[in-house]
Amino acid sequence: MAETLLPHGTSAPEAGTTAGSSATAAPPRTGGQILVDQLVAQGVERVSCVPGESYLAVLDALFDARIDVITCRAEGGAAIMAEAYGKLTGRPGICMVTRGPGATNASCGVHVAMQDSTPMILFVGQVAREMREREAFQELDYRAVFGTMAKWATEIDSAERIPEIVSRAFHVAMQGRPGPVVIALPEDMLTELASVADAPRVTPALPAPAAEDMQAMAALLEGARRPLAILGGTGWDEAAVEGMAAFAERWSLPVCTSFRRADRFRWDHRCYVGDLGIGPSPRLAAMVQEADLLLLIGGRMSEMPSGSYSLLDIPVPRQKLVHVHPGAEELGRVYAPTLAIQAAPSRFAPALAGFAPKATPAWAAETAPAHEAFLSWSGTPRTLPGDFQYGEVVRWLNERLPADTVLCNGAGNFAGWMHRHWRFSRLGTQLAPTSGSMGYGVPAAIMAKRQKPEAVSVVIAGDGDFLMTGQEFATAVQHGIPVLVIVIDNGMYGTIRMHQERDYPGRISATRLVNPDFAAYATAFGGHGEVVRSTADFAPAFERALASGKPAILHCFLDPRARSVGRDMPEGQPL
Repeated sequence: MAETLLPHGTSAPEAGTTAGSSATAAPPRTGGQILVDQLVAQGVERVSCVPGESYLAVLDALFDARIDVITCRAEGGAAIMAEAYGKLTGRPGICMVTRGPGATNASCGVHVAMQDSTPMILFVGQVAREMREREAFQELDYRAVFGTMAKWATEIDSAERIPEIVSRAFHVAMQGRPGPVVIALPEDMLTELASVADAPRVTPALPAPAAEDMQAMAALLEGARRPLAILGGTGWDEAAVEGMAAFAERWSLPVCTSFRRADRFRWDHRCYVGDLGIGPSPRLAAMVQEADLLLLIGGRMSEMPSGSYSLLDIPVPRQKLVHVHPGAEELGRVYAPTLAIQAAPSRFAPALAGFAPKATPAWAAETAPAHEAFLSWSGTPRTLPGDFQYGEVVRWLNERLPADTVLCNGAGNFAGWMHRHWRFSRLGTQLAPTSGSMGYGVPAAIMAKRQKPEAVSVVIAGDGDFLMTGQEFATAVQHGIPVLVIVIDNGMYGTIRMHQERDYPGRISATRLVNPDFAAYATAFGGHGEVVRSTADFAPAFERALASGKPAILHCFLDPRARSVGRDMPEGQPL
């Protein structure tokens, strides 16, 4: 039986009454209190924020709430933490920032949530209602500013409508293709008194596949000779991952994961053939191009996994395409599918249980060699210039750390080694922006460790990447959140330099960096810091950092001639 959720401060309604009617109306509360009560009713565990005078009434209401408030040092970090929470839980991460510059600083996290299809709600302070449209202090039109960046951007005009708008925001953020919602809060509205009932906890409507669609998919699979499944997007749960693995096992179906979604399938499953991201293995790219049937489940096959839209023809792919996605608006948006199935991965995967091949599939003998090719590609790292062998360090970390370790990163040339050599085996252990946002790793790791305190939370960041949000290390120290940050310092914006050398050889411009002592940076904040200059020094330094129980930074120096392989950049070309 479903749990009955009662409005704040009320008893069960009498027969014939409805939520919000006078018979069930709560005692008068301020708008700030009503808002916080909605978050409690929705089961919100924690909020990331940078405080601001525009929403003081909300901060006051949070004082007595059963909500963990994480105080951040910049709005960008706060928004990324909320986005990471959405990735980890499937429910909206909550971020609160002040108006104007607070909102624009937070926009980077909103952009990540939109491109990564992550449920998130950003609450933004706003000028008082009587001051609107005068360009008052830090005033912005949030519907206009965030209109193309979020699924929905709105402003609450009356305290009485807070339960309605917050309930709708949770629905919008989680249903269809998940994404961010932005809600502006006029300062005077938050101190206004209103008598209104709380909205019940939102359970999202998740589309399930039709029986005839599943039969049609099975028929396409029976007729295929070179099929390939590509897993990506959001909306996965443990049961879906296990169901997909069992389906692949029955059909000997080769499976790859999309860009920065490698935790959707176990690396050691005999059907896993690799990660389709930036610089994929040539064999995997060939498998996509030579496939006669692609099962695209959960993802959109956007620019990064599609090799700049080169692996599939647009609008009609040369491969037969079954596209499974929870958002109807994404089906046929770029690629015209042979079969479109509107379904969330968590509903699609269980529906696969009833399907098995009538005979040994034609491709069965090719799956094991493809898996072996993945193991070879992701196994022994190549030797790099210098004393610090980054690939060996990534491999050592992967062997040393538990399977539930959460690996976080932002964007940069350094990430190529992680994607190639880190092997994921559990859902929720990869937090990385498919949007390519620098600075993502540190805030995401802080949220991951707060949400999963029993798991190790590791950040691998470039030197340029780290200093985008490195001030959040202070947040980790303040809240006692022992994240482990590995800074890979090559003294440059490596990805841009790589492209610069390809397109404008010998003309280096604006990509050199002069960095601080990141180990000293860590100790200055009260954390643990060490400098690592060789591969041999890394393991003992890491063990000391882990044993310290503090937030820690390992400052690792990578020879600037070392680089990962990027798109359209042949391996071996020096940086």
